[in-house]
Amino acid sequence: MSHDTWLGSLLVKLAVMASIASILARSNRFKSILLQENRTMMQRLELALWLSVFFAASAATRIFNPAYQGADLGLEGSLIAGILGGYVTGLVSGIVISLPAFLFANGYATMPLLAGIGVLGGLLRDIAPGPEAIWQFTPLFDFYRFFKSHNPRTGGYHLVLFAAILFAEFIRQNLGHAFRQQVFYIAQDSLSPNPWITAALYAATLFAVTIPLKIWNNTRNERKLEEQGRLLMEARLAALTSQINPHFLFNTLNSVSSLIRTDPNQARIMVMRLSKVLRRLLRKHENFSTLRDELSFIDDYLSIEVVRFGDKLRFEKDVADDTLDILVPSMILQPLVENSIKHGLSSKVEGGAIRIHAHRTESRLHLMVEDDGIGIPESKLATLLDHGIGVTNVNERLKVLFGNEYRMWVDSQPGRGTRIQIEVPVLEAGLAAVS
Repeated sequence: MSHDTWLGSLLVKLAVMASIASILARSNRFKSILLQENRTMMQRLELALWLSVFFAASAATRIFNPAYQGADLGLEGSLIAGILGGYVTGLVSGIVISLPAFLFANGYATMPLLAGIGVLGGLLRDIAPGPEAIWQFTPLFDFYRFFKSHNPRTGGYHLVLFAAILFAEFIRQNLGHAFRQQVFYIAQDSLSPNPWITAALYAATLFAVTIPLKIWNNTRNERKLEEQGRLLMEARLAALTSQINPHFLFNTLNSVSSLIRTDPNQARIMVMRLSKVLRRLLRKHENFSTLRDELSFIDDYLSIEVVRFGDKLRFEKDVADDTLDILVPSMILQPLVENSIKHGLSSKVEGGAIRIHAHRTESRLHLMVEDDGIGIPESKLATLLDHGIGVTNVNERLKVLFGNEYRMWVDSQPGRGTRIQIEVPVLEAGLAAVS
């Protein structure tokens, strides 16, 4: 084999490894198993199966088409399986990957070699100071950083991993010389091998093991970012959802305390309604609920406020029947109703009414909360969505959940009342995911 052909085989080796790693990275099932640090025995065997199928296919390609010697990644695949999955994954992968050579090319020594390399990978996984140390490995070992590092265990492990990969190739080369027909290896024909070509051989093996680690680590980082983004959104939604005015609770308890002596039956009703309100507030794991449930919550909430305010507070609903089972963000109406009471009606001597309207037009749901309170001065209206606590809360949640697919606007006239309108996409209860 000429030097050009020999080097070409090494380049094919790296290209095939990158292709296998990229193909596997597209499988959601493979990623879900790969990215788990603690696996059951069945998951270890499944990981071995995923890796074995592809790397055994690469060995079979070389066997049935000898022109593509660089396609055989049996040793690299076995070592990777052990490093990522442990002893069982490495051992099983080594045995399965060796089957094409064992069955079709008289490669009888291949099976113990690859099985042993898989176990070596499991040992390398065991001595790693942590999962991150495996994923952070690079073939370009930085000796300066190693000696200056404040974490010598990780640097030391990378040095061991670096040496172990070269040692695995050294074992293959020597077994290949001793058992030429039973162990496949890319060999130079010359009796005095070119040292640069030999160095390229070891470097190719080193990079072939590292390439999938880098590709899958990128996938792992992307999954981590997605998970962090999801958790951040959930935390943000939970914080926004929990912003019910604590004064409501204190005022309600004070009212109950007064009613216990004057009207015990009404006090019992208020306690029951308050318990329903609090039970709903504890359901923070739900980002969406049906409009029917939201209106039921508003009924309980306002029934308590009516006891406090008496006939000064009236509540009216104009809700189309075909909107009741549409999903809306949980606790989306309560802050708006609370704002109407606190800022629109509480200071109005004769009181007033709160009205909720809901109707549907094709794929859009239209909600409106209005009151006939004192209204909002024009100077405050322009910045209400950015500075009004209850309204800002609702606007932020809609932005997180719907992006640019929603509209929210406020109309108000001093002395005549305020109207808040929301338009969101229709989410049917059977089609939307409730987290």
